[in-house]
Amino acid sequence: MTALSLAYMAADITALSILVGALYSRRHHRKDLVAAYIGVNIGVLAVTLLLSTASVAAGLGLGLFGVLSIIRLRSTELEQHEVAYFFAALALGLLGGIQTASLAMVAALMALVVVSLWIGDHPALLGRNRHQIITVDRAIPNEAELKMHLASLLGGTVRSLTVQSLDLVNDTTLVDVRYTLPRSGAATAHLSGWSGSAGIAAPMTGPQAPAGTPVGAPFPFTTATGAPGE
Repeated sequence: MTALSLAYMAADITALSILVGALYSRRHHRKDLVAAYIGVNIGVLAVTLLLSTASVAAGLGLGLFGVLSIIRLRSTELEQHEVAYFFAALALGLLGGIQTASLAMVAALMALVVVSLWIGDHPALLGRNRHQIITVDRAIPNEAELKMHLASLLGGTVRSLTVQSLDLVNDTTLVDVRYTLPRSGAATAHLSGWSGSAGIAAPMTGPQAPAGTPVGAPFPFTTATGAPGE
């Protein structure tokens, strides 16, 4: 293996370390997918380095990719950003293994992949947008009424909704909703108003037992007319 090949591998490992260690693991904290991303990247890098050598025939290369293509990933459902990290790990492995371009161009392309995910998956980008699947305890066939109800329930602005199930027998509505949370000040005001309307008990302002009265002992109090009572 030449020094140039080692330089390509070092560039791939550096980009992978930034992608998985500095970005994904700190933002999403899934150990299983960290191992998957590293395995996918190093596996693709190794196969691509092998295929790039002149001693490997084209038929063997096609056979290797055919074997890889029949492998199915059986795991839990992945979010879209996790799929994006999978593609990034694959792309970095391919860029590091195919040595037809100059090292500077390959390093620039790797940096482009990493920076694009750093921006696209940044928490500040559309940070107030949310997506939920909610079961409403009422059957609401009117979309406008359902949108108002969800906005009041979630405390945000409903951007789109899709009714997945309208059960008139059990009186429920299953809806896929995408909404935007208010800014911090508006969110605080909304929560304050909600807690007041939800019937949360306020501190008692009526008469209280004098200090030193045993717990459970009766004590005099004043009625609405000011006369002493029992």
